[in-house]
Amino acid sequence: MATWTDKDERQYEHIKENELDRGKDEESAEEIAARTVNKQRRKEGRTPNQITQGTGNPHTSLEDRTVDELHNLASELKVEGRSKMNKSELIEAIRRKR
Repeated sequence: MATWTDKDERQYEHIKENELDRGKDEESAEEIAARTVNKQRRKEGRTPNQITQGTGNPHTSLEDRTVDELHNLASELKVEGRSKMNKSELIEAIRRKR
C-alpha cells in the first residue's frame, strides 16, 4: 500500500467501514476496499500496465515471450533501434547483445 496516496487510504478505510457495517467479515471488507481503490487507480493510470512491465520469465525462450517483454529486455540491454524492430528482429538483436 506504500504507493497509495492519502486520498486512496481514506477511500479504503471508508469503503472497508461501509462493508463492515453491511455485515461483511474483516477479510472480505478489506479485500473489497482494496480492489475498489486499485480499480480506481488503474482507471486513472496510476498503476503500471501489466502488458508493458517486465521482461518475461527468464526460463522461457525468447520466441515464447511477447513483443512487449522482448522490447523491455532489449531496452535493458540498450539495443539501438528497438522501437522499430519486429519480434524476430528483437530476438536477433537480444541474442547479439548477450
